[in-house]
Amino acid sequence: MDIFKKISDHRTEIDRLAWTGTFAEYIEMVRQRPYLAMTAHSRVYRMLAAQGFGDETKKRYRFFDQDIFGLDHAIEKLVEEYFHSAARRLDVRKRILLLMGPVSGGKSTIVTLLKRGLEQFSRTEEGAVFAIKGCPMHEEPLHLIPQQLRFEVEQELGVKIEGSLCPSCQMRLRTEYQGRIEDVLVERVFISEESRTGIGTFSPSDPKSQDIADLTGSIDFSTITEFGSESDPRAYRFDGELNKANRGIMEFQEMLKCDEKFLWNLLSLTQEGNFKAGRFALISADELIIAHTNESEYKSFIANKKNEALQSRMIVMPIPYNLKVSDEIKIYEKLIGQSDMAHIHIAPHSLRAAAIFSILTRLKESKKQGMDLVKKMRMYDGEEVEGYKEADLKEMQNEYLEEGMSGIDPRYVINRISSALIRQGLQFINALDVLRALKDGLDQHPSITKEERERYLNFISVARKEYDDLAKKEVQKAFVYSFEESAKTLFNNYLDNIESYCNWGKVKDPMTGEEMDPDERLMRSIEEQIGISENAKKAFREEILIRMSSYSRKGHRFDYSSHERLREAIEKKLFTDLKDIVKITTSTKTPDELQLKRINEVISRLVDEHGYTVSSANELLRYVGSLLNR
Repeated sequence: MDIFKKISDHRTEIDRLAWTGTFAEYIEMVRQRPYLAMTAHSRVYRMLAAQGFGDETKKRYRFFDQDIFGLDHAIEKLVEEYFHSAARRLDVRKRILLLMGPVSGGKSTIVTLLKRGLEQFSRTEEGAVFAIKGCPMHEEPLHLIPQQLRFEVEQELGVKIEGSLCPSCQMRLRTEYQGRIEDVLVERVFISEESRTGIGTFSPSDPKSQDIADLTGSIDFSTITEFGSESDPRAYRFDGELNKANRGIMEFQEMLKCDEKFLWNLLSLTQEGNFKAGRFALISADELIIAHTNESEYKSFIANKKNEALQSRMIVMPIPYNLKVSDEIKIYEKLIGQSDMAHIHIAPHSLRAAAIFSILTRLKESKKQGMDLVKKMRMYDGEEVEGYKEADLKEMQNEYLEEGMSGIDPRYVINRISSALIRQGLQFINALDVLRALKDGLDQHPSITKEERERYLNFISVARKEYDDLAKKEVQKAFVYSFEESAKTLFNNYLDNIESYCNWGKVKDPMTGEEMDPDERLMRSIEEQIGISENAKKAFREEILIRMSSYSRKGHRFDYSSHERLREAIEKKLFTDLKDIVKITTSTKTPDELQLKRINEVISRLVDEHGYTVSSANELLRYVGSLLNR
């Protein structure tokens, strides 16, 4: 019964939002709420801005947060340079927005989100759309105002009126309303792709069979004999995609695959806001034209001199692949979450291993000395890399404008993960299963050359090495009883020693109270874990003291997690001290009672704190044991 109640509530809400009145009543509404007369571009931008920012400092639009990952820069550029400018009636609104990028990069997802978002927004007070009732193009009612009176009306209402009545509304105004525009009925409409209101979609097909009528409408042969003329609006169907997209979005899928004759209509539509249909004068249309294509099609398009007129009416927005490992994982989680395979456990770090492989294939070698692809990958993902700063990251991001336009696509990775998930009798998959599936699939990939295959196999090896390090760290961390306490004790001990070292003082033994020289051996055993050389130790220790002082001045507590590199050094030191215990415990085929108890504690901790199942935790222990015994 709850289902039918929801359906009833939905129907009630639609009835509540519905409105029908005269043009005179609509004018009063516009007088009070001038934004009702906004253009299609303004409506899209207001829809995006209405949801605000997920991150004000980076202008990350919350609208895209749940579906688009790792494309913050591209999205910000898209919204600010196109949608925002177009909403302010700048000349970019007279351009086709062309999203250009590699396959499975998110172009179609962006367009789909805009269409779905506009459907929802038209059901809000701020996004309400009103149209002349019965108009096949859901026309803006203000088009009823005669051209001679528009300037005065614009001044009075505080709006801009662009465009003219469609042929159908011109005839109805004369025949049904005898020219009395104040009596013309106006209704609220809801943008909907399903009912072809405010959203049009055009897909290229066989040029020989596809008709221009798909875009601009066609003669209604069932009524042509009744009205006797092809120029009579009653004998014409205004049901082309350009007609139906009025007031909203017109999507051209794989636009540059279209036959040229279909693109010519866009020349006047973009620049003048109108298009030619049948034997009528130019028909006004207010719509945001958005298209998408891949890079190879785009290069072929711009190489053809005949396309210069259309090319000058385009704004090309590159949509590259994501280049952050953490965001790539979110893409896989989203795609897997939409499947029916949720019952199969994916062990921690499995998707990370796949993401590392994917990102490495998309990155280009930096010209910076000592910067390899793995370091670059880490910096792109927000990690600190010794010897490099924020300025180096910016410099690397600007080295190659085409970075991210090639490499392995998410669709391929998901296909390979799917092949690993679908095996019968499976309880879980781990990183090794995923990497094996990726490796096996390279032979079947249609567009990979022999040289690329060798390069990609190397990246799979790198991803395996990264996973090995993560697996060892995970197990070693689980072996440390009360890990945080052990780490904090070692951390505080190190701080006491470097403070005495930098201030030429002594350290007090906590047990005997005896004053001693700083423990150089302890300090170096920790610093060496992260590659701090003998010559660099003094600068590193002073840096820690400065950071402590800064925290103290601001009233913050400097703790174990306050300095990323020091925390890494502490953990590695603890892991090194425990390595022999881990090796013996994990590799023993017939563990004694104490070892069995320790293994069970570790498995319990891996399950409770790290997201493993008992089976995947056991498999992890066996694997790490084999790694440590090599």
